[in-house]
Amino acid sequence: MLIERFENVGTPDDPVPVRSCPSPGESDPGPRGRGRWAIAWDPGCASRAAKRCLDIVGALLGLLVLAPLLAAVAAAVYLAMGRPVLFAQVRSGYRARPFTLFKFRTMRTASGPDGAALPDAERLTRLGRLLRRFSLDELPQLWNVLRGEMSLVGPRPLLPEYLPLYTPEQARRHDVRPGLTGWAQVRGRNAVGWGERLADDVWYVEHRSLALDLKILALTCRRVLDGKGVSGEGEATMARFRGTGGGTA
Repeated sequence: MLIERFENVGTPDDPVPVRSCPSPGESDPGPRGRGRWAIAWDPGCASRAAKRCLDIVGALLGLLVLAPLLAAVAAAVYLAMGRPVLFAQVRSGYRARPFTLFKFRTMRTASGPDGAALPDAERLTRLGRLLRRFSLDELPQLWNVLRGEMSLVGPRPLLPEYLPLYTPEQARRHDVRPGLTGWAQVRGRNAVGWGERLADDVWYVEHRSLALDLKILALTCRRVLDGKGVSGEGEATMARFRGTGGGTA
């Protein structure tokens, strides 16, 4: 949909409505006014439209082609860990808006005597390690992509509790939709420290393009097949982010 804005074209008393492309998540503000129209060409509009088309087509094809694999993984999770098969968690999306992310379960539901959840290393199952190694646990996020909450490529969605810990520069990672894969993932996944990972996210925001997205998708295939960088050093998954000075992986 198009957003109306007004620019003075010609004389100050003769404003011409100019129709331009909104940013992701914005909508048409209401009925259009009268008068002559000027069409503002925004190269970014075409780029965003192309990226969204890639997301929709890629997510649909992924869900259709991978349907047998999705069913097999769901059955394996059910047999190994029971219900629920999917893990749902609130993450921060575009402009830090919360949304529910879906993954296949990789951990048992287990807690200690105090009722707190056991460490990831104690809850992560053998099947879960296999799913994480080849990123099969992330496949349900194709549904998030189809819904427009995520993109195929972008910074990975992180926990809302991290939002107050970002520097203003790091917070720019939320200027785009989060991705199923991203620049930080093809450069090391969880094996790199938080500082480098967030810097890679911001680099992607500054250099994003359809060509870069296609490159990242191609590199992701190779990264998934080699199964490296799934966890941080000395961690079963990824160390929690504790701010620029304390977040390590």
